[in-house]
Amino acid sequence: MAETSTEGDSARQAVAARLWRGRWLLGAGIVGVLTVYGFAGMSIYVPLLALAALVGAAMLPTDVEGQSSDDAAAIEASGLQRLSGEYLAAAVADPLIIFDRSAIIVHVNAAAFAAFGGLAPGMSLALKFRAPEMQALLDSILSGELASDAVDYTEKLPVERTYRVSASSVGHATDLYVLVFKDQSETRRIDRMRADFIANASHELRTPLASIAGFIETLRGPARNDAAARDQFLQIMQNQTGRMARLIDDLLSLSRLEMKPYLKPGTEVNLRQTIDSVIDSLGPLASDNGVVIERDFIDGPLSVPGDRDELFQVFENLLENACKYGQSGGHVTVAIAHSGAGQEPGFDVTITDYGPGIAEEHIPRITERFYRVDVENSRTQKGTGLGLSIVKHILTRHNARLSIKSEVGKGAAFTVHLPAR
Repeated sequence: MAETSTEGDSARQAVAARLWRGRWLLGAGIVGVLTVYGFAGMSIYVPLLALAALVGAAMLPTDVEGQSSDDAAAIEASGLQRLSGEYLAAAVADPLIIFDRSAIIVHVNAAAFAAFGGLAPGMSLALKFRAPEMQALLDSILSGELASDAVDYTEKLPVERTYRVSASSVGHATDLYVLVFKDQSETRRIDRMRADFIANASHELRTPLASIAGFIETLRGPARNDAAARDQFLQIMQNQTGRMARLIDDLLSLSRLEMKPYLKPGTEVNLRQTIDSVIDSLGPLASDNGVVIERDFIDGPLSVPGDRDELFQVFENLLENACKYGQSGGHVTVAIAHSGAGQEPGFDVTITDYGPGIAEEHIPRITERFYRVDVENSRTQKGTGLGLSIVKHILTRHNARLSIKSEVGKGAAFTVHLPAR
């Protein structure tokens, strides 16, 4: 009896709720029926039947919002069912691995297979990634406590790559988890380059500053009244300040080049005129070093797209180095030729000296900032260690490249490969 009473109360409450939700429609209908009845003078049964129909309509369920919400959810679920986990994983550009509570691989995307190789469903992650940090991450997942912080992992082969690895669960109560590897190798390399650059620049500036400070102290003390020593020390101080000025100018040049790494095409540069200007400007330096500069240019127009001032700087750096470091050979050759077979149409400008040459182990690093084959000789020749780095940056802007061939005791050849368009 109690259950019957409860059901009756529930039914009455439902009817009352429906009437309350339709109260405005019901009220408007009653007013309309009474108005028609008053003016039309029809039988009393007609408005009574109309009122009964209105009450019945008000009691019908009108959960349109609920129906539309359910329809939207059904449409969404239907769309998601067509997307498998494989497709979703393939859409992720970073290496991604899905695995279960036993740390067994369920699925890997193409990026993960390319990065780590040999991955397949059924393989144990603990056996594949043996680094302590990865083991700790997997242990925290298997224990039910997902690590809040990502870990750094370094893959040694085939090339060393550093990843930031994060883990998360897949959905709710699926017993599936996912590892995502964010490649940090380039970021780390740039950070190391920046740190090395700051350290090298600081060292290069500190040396002349310490020298100048020492001479100033000497001039204010023991050499206060020594005219000969004063002139000698002032000359050395002037040389040191000139060295710092050259270093700062080169640093500013590098900074400007890195801020605009790409060159707008359209401007044509006459290679013949540009290189002739470089040779003329370095004539006094060549004479001081006992070097004769020889030309070997092909005939015909020699025009390439680019910036004349920047290309002038490239050839000035290369020819100046050849005159300074290859002076024992007695002459330097500047040659312009068409690019060889198999290369993009353009011109090769080769500057060859016949001096001591460069050992093979130095050639891959010779365009690095502040890298010197012979530190003392470079400083004696007033080098900053940035010239070839500037050359490399400018050539990159011109879609060109630099190649170096050398043999100890037989000189060195620096070739600039410039595209014709």
